[in-house]
Amino acid sequence: MKLNVMIAEDEYLAREELIYLLEREADIHILPSAATGEELLDLYFEHRPDVLFLDIEMPGLSGVEAAKQILDSTNDAPYIIFTTAYDAYAIDAFSMEAVDYLLKPFDQVRLQQALERVRKRVAEKSASTRSSFKQERVTTTKLLIDDGEKMIVLSPESIYYAVPSQRMLEIHTENGVIESKMTLQELEKKLEGFSFFRTHRSYLVNLDHILEITPWFNGAYNITLKDKQKTTVPVSRSARKALFEKFSN
Repeated sequence: MKLNVMIAEDEYLAREELIYLLEREADIHILPSAATGEELLDLYFEHRPDVLFLDIEMPGLSGVEAAKQILDSTNDAPYIIFTTAYDAYAIDAFSMEAVDYLLKPFDQVRLQQALERVRKRVAEKSASTRSSFKQERVTTTKLLIDDGEKMIVLSPESIYYAVPSQRMLEIHTENGVIESKMTLQELEKKLEGFSFFRTHRSYLVNLDHILEITPWFNGAYNITLKDKQKTTVPVSRSARKALFEKFSN
């Protein structure tokens, strides 16, 4: 992974020295540099660097003041490494939650230490993001069915079919029949993404539990399910074509 690096340094020689040292790093991509705090703000919001080498003392807007404006403007702040000729400014640097600070003239070994700190934080952030993403994606495939007295946890795969009956919805499963006040349409919506199909306006069927399909009359069909009773479910003429297309796919 390439790190996009921006340098804000008003001293030309110091800026060129830092560019030279950073160009030797394989994972560093150097963005345009700034010579003042004001110029930095313009370039920062244009390029959004991952890492910012920031001189604490610059004419006009100081590095610390520029850093405050950047940190206040974003929730995804860059990793800041302050540069200074005086180690007394280290306190200012770390009060801004900087990754590190470097003294001028720059030393290759000390620069490497600062870069390793950045790389470590990048790796930690990446691992944390992946972990959060996985946690967000961890969802259950179970259904909660309200039978009027309690909430029943039900696996979609255990459902053979569902049919309305006397103002209730009968959900026929491997473990018996569950009655619910939900409508057939509401159950169908809950089961989106699973192998369920409306074979008839009153029947929602699990396609994975179909044993056979047989002609009936006037272009209609019947489905025989794999349950113990070998239940027969009607297929309306309007649903016939879509049903066969399900299996042809």
